[in-house]
Amino acid sequence: MIIDKLDSPVEGSLMPTPGGRFYTDPQIFALEQEHIFEKTWNCAVRSADIAEAGSWKVVQVGREQLIVSRNRRGEVRAFYNVCRHRGMRVCTQESGSGRTFQCGYHAWTYDLDGKLVAAPNLTRMPDVDRDQYGLRAVAVREWLGYVWVCLADEPPSFTETVLGEVVTRLGDVHHLDNYRIEELALGHRINYDVAANWKLIIENFQECYHCATIHPELTNVLPEFAEGWASQAFVNHGAEFGEGIDGFTVDGAAGVGTLPTIAPDQDRRYYAITIRPNVFVNMVPDHVIMMRMVPVSAERTIVECDWLFVPEVVESGTDVSASVELFDRVNRQDFDACEKTQPSMSSAVYADGGVLVPAEHHIGIFHDWVRDKIGSGPSADG
Repeated sequence: MIIDKLDSPVEGSLMPTPGGRFYTDPQIFALEQEHIFEKTWNCAVRSADIAEAGSWKVVQVGREQLIVSRNRRGEVRAFYNVCRHRGMRVCTQESGSGRTFQCGYHAWTYDLDGKLVAAPNLTRMPDVDRDQYGLRAVAVREWLGYVWVCLADEPPSFTETVLGEVVTRLGDVHHLDNYRIEELALGHRINYDVAANWKLIIENFQECYHCATIHPELTNVLPEFAEGWASQAFVNHGAEFGEGIDGFTVDGAAGVGTLPTIAPDQDRRYYAITIRPNVFVNMVPDHVIMMRMVPVSAERTIVECDWLFVPEVVESGTDVSASVELFDRVNRQDFDACEKTQPSMSSAVYADGGVLVPAEHHIGIFHDWVRDKIGSGPSADG
């Protein structure tokens, strides 16, 4: 349930959080990998990173490593990076391109659709089903210019889960469609290695109670964030630029020109969406910032952040550093806070957890979602 901005249903000022074990226990992390990241849709790679037929990139999803690639028809495919013979990693580099995938151990070779096409002495084994012993595929689809994958044997509805997150936040997918994210070009990318649990990062992104304390540049551009109410708590609410602010830049100066397809009421506003389990979408009038999380351990998370602009801006070499610098500062301030919070999750003082103030109560919805997904196992509350 999303908190109504005018009439909050919350009873009492303080709501309990899970205990510290929720953020440190390897068993809980393993359950999250199995029941969340390996059962839901994950944003895996930017489509343009595998733009050509035969191009591929290795990505981590839950406990599994995948090869995300394009076949000769330009269609996206994703396979477990596991040779069907003896299990060696088929692709041992981060990315590459070729007409086939070949295991470096015994030269089992697969085509771009994953079918086994060659192996030493394969012709002497006519009973081997080349499709059955092909690379194991997973569900894929492209959306917003990214490849999304799901490892589940029966993937959940993309419409009900992923697009449902957008509807919950914006009221209608059309509000996101206006940004034409799939048509934008990559202007800059930063990978952050964050020494904190992935859930701390999501909780931080969903609230702005901390904004006045650690985000001076952001609250200069978006003054209402200094009040502590995160726009993600309200349906289709975008934080408005402050008086005298011309763009979502580090000094509030004008950006690179408004995206041509946004609606008039989306101008001079910042919108943010969390798409569980691993994506943050940040939308401003002249660019979009896509963030993708990869949990590495209970206490470490990789966050890949892409700044996207209209192609003409990128192709012309326009300086976008002021736009990048603003959100890069916000990210580093947030991640620093998460990293300084993580050690206390192991403290006896936090064994029973902390509290959420009213401006943060909506985070409890996320806690309930995690508990529901991981089901039985070690107590999420310690």
